[in-house]
Amino acid sequence: MKVLVTGSEGFIGRNLVKYLKDRGFEVFSLDISGGELRLDVTEFDTLSRSLSNIDFDAVIHLAAIANIPESIKDPYKCFKVNVYGTLNILEIASRKNIRRFIYASSANVYGLPLKLPVDEDTPFNPRTPYDYSKVAAEAIVQSYWKIKKLPTVIFRSWKLFGEYDVPTTAIPTFIRACLKNEPIKLYNSGRDTTDPTYIENYCIAVELALTKDEAVGEVFNIGTGNEISIRQLAELIRRLTSSESEIILLPPRTETEKDPMRSYPSIDKIKKRLGYNPKISLEQGLKRTIQYYKQLMEVERIK
Repeated sequence: MKVLVTGSEGFIGRNLVKYLKDRGFEVFSLDISGGELRLDVTEFDTLSRSLSNIDFDAVIHLAAIANIPESIKDPYKCFKVNVYGTLNILEIASRKNIRRFIYASSANVYGLPLKLPVDEDTPFNPRTPYDYSKVAAEAIVQSYWKIKKLPTVIFRSWKLFGEYDVPTTAIPTFIRACLKNEPIKLYNSGRDTTDPTYIENYCIAVELALTKDEAVGEVFNIGTGNEISIRQLAELIRRLTSSESEIILLPPRTETEKDPMRSYPSIDKIKKRLGYNPKISLEQGLKRTIQYYKQLMEVERIK
C-alpha cells in the first residue's frame, strides 16, 4: 500500500513514517518544513498540482498546529492550518478515490471529560482554540465520509510519548531533569491524570486502520485504557532513571486549574472492532524513551 503522511517531520510523523516503511508500506512524506514533499497544506492549488502525479492509496493526516499556547495567541493561524488545511487534503484525497483517510484528532476534543472513562460517545467539552479546531476538522472529515463516501477513520489519542517528542512536553522535561538530578516542578501538586501512550502503540493502531475495512467511517480512542497522575508519572521516571531529583509540589498556576483534570479513555471499541491491544507498556515505553534521551544528551554534551 502506498501511503501519504502529512506532517511527516513532527514527532508522530517521524515515528510513523519509519514504522510503516519497516512494515513494507511505500511512504510519501509531506511537511511544510521538509520531507520528500515540502508543501503547505493551506495552499490548495500548489498541493493539488504537486500531488496530481503521485499515486497513493491512503492518507494519514497529521499536519497541524498542535501547540496550545500558540493556538491561543493566534487562533486564526490555528484554524487555517487545522481546519482549512484538513479540508484541502480531504478534497484532494476524494478526487483521487483513495482507499483510506486517517485523521489524527485528539483527546482534547473532550476537554475536561464529562464522564470517566471517556468513550467515543462522551460529549465534547473543548476549551482552547486548538481543541475547537479539532472538533471542527472532525466534522468536516465525517462530512466527506457521509456525503462523498471517502473511507475515513478518526483517531482521538491521549498523551503520546517516545523518541523525537516535543522537548517542552512533560515526559521529556521530566526525563531530562532526572538525568541531570535537577528538581521536577509539579503544578497543582501533579494531581492531573492522563493515559501516557508510547508512540509505537499508535503506529500499530494506524496499521490496523489502514488494513481493516471495519475501521471505515469510525472514530476511535487511542491509549492504553489506564490512568496515572502526573505526580505518579514523575515518580516512575525518577525511579527508572535512578535519579536523586527532588519533586517540588507547587500550587495551581490559575484558579481554573485548582480542580485536577482527570482524563483517561475506554479503548473497548478499537479492541473489539480492530483487534487492537497496546503492545508496549508504559514502563517499557519510558525505558526506551529514557535511553533515547541519554544518547541525545550525550551527543549534546560532546557538541
